[in-house]
Amino acid sequence: MRQAGSVSKVMLQVIYALLPGIAVYVWFFGWGVVINILFAIVVALISEAGMLALRQRPIKPFLYDGSALVTAVLLALALPPLAPWWITLIGTGFAIIIAKQLYGGLGYNPFNPAMIGYVVLLISFPREMTVWLAPEMLSGHSLGFIDTALAIFTGRLPEGLSIDAISMATPLDTLKTQVALGHSVGEVMSKSPVFGSLGSNAVVWINGLFLAGGLWLIYKKIIGWQIPAATVGSLFLIALIFYFVDLDVYASPLFHLFSGATMLGAFFIATDPVTASTTPRGRLFYGAGIGIFTYIIRTWGGFPDAIAFAVLLMNMAAPMIDYYTQPRVFGHKD
Repeated sequence: MRQAGSVSKVMLQVIYALLPGIAVYVWFFGWGVVINILFAIVVALISEAGMLALRQRPIKPFLYDGSALVTAVLLALALPPLAPWWITLIGTGFAIIIAKQLYGGLGYNPFNPAMIGYVVLLISFPREMTVWLAPEMLSGHSLGFIDTALAIFTGRLPEGLSIDAISMATPLDTLKTQVALGHSVGEVMSKSPVFGSLGSNAVVWINGLFLAGGLWLIYKKIIGWQIPAATVGSLFLIALIFYFVDLDVYASPLFHLFSGATMLGAFFIATDPVTASTTPRGRLFYGAGIGIFTYIIRTWGGFPDAIAFAVLLMNMAAPMIDYYTQPRVFGHKD
């Protein structure tokens, strides 16, 4: 119980650090993220309790440790705000039942459960997972809580409103598609409404507040600095190199740092203590790998954002990294 209590305190601090980013997410994109989070939490807790009962394990201590809660919130933040309810149900259920509990529960899962759930959804249901809302300042349409809930659980939008009128491609998707069509980065960013103003730079604000929340977690010693610093630093460095190679084809480092799920991934996902590298030097290699893979997949891969894939790839490498980066034992000579 003492260990569960310490875990629950850590998980609660993580939730607190996420709140500013979630608040601005709601400001720009409406109530969908809140509904997704609440529904994902319900599904996660039911799935966790059900699996614990089947495994004949005590239910209350594990439900109270907060790990299922954090998994649900992180997965919900990765979903489109108007994703159908069954998307949240499948993704959260898979994350808890398959990616976590079937491996033995908290402390035994080799892969980040939230990212496993997200990748399963993205590969299985690409159409539903790529319908993102435009910021309300750009679309001119604002859905209330009831209208948003009806859209998620019934698929019905208010009369006279279509999904095309309130959705648009993300900045990463827009840039990748337009550059592939032969347009320069400068042309795309100057002409597309996704870039440039307060309303269209919603993702920049969200990333900025997740960065602030992550720095607070480092200050409170909830997470170490190595993985976030290595992730952000390696992504910045590789983006800077290619930006200088051809600025018409490759976006600036700051664009990569404040687009997609960069800050959420670097501070809240990559730092998962169960699936990340645990040695001091290993954390640097682990984080650097995530940053490099993120850039490679974003630039030349088949998906606009790549944080989930990069994290899962480095989850596989974490045991090997730890093996080769063990600190020298005191008094031991090489």
